[in-house]
Amino acid sequence: MSENFEKYFILSAFITSFFGVFITNGVIIGTPEIAADFGMNNVLQNWIPTILVLVVTMFTVPFGQICGKYGFKKAWVIAQIIKIIGLVICCLSISTEMFFTSRVLQGIGIAMGNVCEMAIVVLAIDNEKRGRALGIIVTGVYLGTSLSPVACGFLVQDFGWRSMFYMTIIFNSIATAILLLKTHGEWKTNENDSLDYKGMIMYALGIFFLIYGISIFMTLEGQAMAVAGILIIIAFGYYELHQKSPVFYVKLLKKHSFTLYNIAGMFGYMAVMMITTIFNYHFQYVKGWNPEMTGIILLVSPVVMSIVAPNAGKLSDKIHPQKIAAIGMFITIFAFLILIVMDANTPLPLIILAMVLQAVGMGLFSSPNMNAVMSSVDEKYAAHASASQITVRGIGQTLSLTIVTLVFGWVMGTLVLSSQYSDMIVESSQIICLICAVACVIAVITSVIGIRLDKNTDSSL
Repeated sequence: MSENFEKYFILSAFITSFFGVFITNGVIIGTPEIAADFGMNNVLQNWIPTILVLVVTMFTVPFGQICGKYGFKKAWVIAQIIKIIGLVICCLSISTEMFFTSRVLQGIGIAMGNVCEMAIVVLAIDNEKRGRALGIIVTGVYLGTSLSPVACGFLVQDFGWRSMFYMTIIFNSIATAILLLKTHGEWKTNENDSLDYKGMIMYALGIFFLIYGISIFMTLEGQAMAVAGILIIIAFGYYELHQKSPVFYVKLLKKHSFTLYNIAGMFGYMAVMMITTIFNYHFQYVKGWNPEMTGIILLVSPVVMSIVAPNAGKLSDKIHPQKIAAIGMFITIFAFLILIVMDANTPLPLIILAMVLQAVGMGLFSSPNMNAVMSSVDEKYAAHASASQITVRGIGQTLSLTIVTLVFGWVMGTLVLSSQYSDMIVESSQIICLICAVACVIAVITSVIGIRLDKNTDSSL
């Protein structure tokens, strides 16, 4: 890839990564306004971010094979068009059903775009520059994760919740134009393979039943759906082992480091996804702040992460990337130890300290973990590795938001979230932060084991 080509590609990827997360996480700060507009209870309200992440997780693996067959750049353009259509429908929504339909379309576009983005990084950028490129793209992801509450708080407060989606339409259109006008070429990995439609359907159904079942796990129906999801996913794995052109190359899991780094990523993203919701609910419902003030305080994380993440990506080109990731996740544990006891009387400086620790930890974890996963397999498996990495991230994020829904539902029932129930919101948040701390510990342990086994895994994969 030429230097100019690489520059424009990374710019497009940075924009789409930022705004992909913007409409995934940043919308959380606008959920009270959206829920009030459509008359949602706390369970439906928590599905505003969850449904999009669930769709991304369901479609990522199938799109890995589809995009690899027909071309990653072509698919990336189609992905942006689908996403923009979903955003337009969202802005025009007049009912809960129409709003959630738009979120499904946005999720499909994000899933396809994410697969293409990571695969092109591996296929088109030299190894010695890959960590830097991933660091810049991941900076977009985590700036979107953390900075979007600031932007969304301002937009919601002064222009209404629909303005968030208008903003995303504008920048996604710019990124698509840059991609079409300034980049050339195409990348394919499995052009001659047949598509594994049965595998795609089994995977999507398994993920749907598992995640939705967990979200209503307190009911008999939820428990049955969760078990059904697990069984379908197991059947999917067995089925894929016997396919000539599988939608997911299950044999990659035989490489222990690849598997363990993915597990670490899943638990790491599961922990971090909850935190924005917790801070948002704490500041708006417990402290009684408006969205704009909440967004200003949440600016702490993106400032720290914008410094840490790019440097972590470059450092991961020189040092074993998962070592850096493990250190980052270990730091994140201390952030959640503070948040476990956070209540209405917790001093703001202590909360800010937790935000800084979390931002430093995830800045060190994110791009090195991606680099470790993508570099642990041969380039011919780039599409599969990209899909797996994005999928485990999506599963972690979806489980995170599902756990939020489950815990709040368990503590509050179907009450509408409001300041009068601040004690129950605090109780729910403390339980969730404890779960996050445990997830971080698991991520550290799997990282360490993966590093130790790295030299002994099957290098033929």
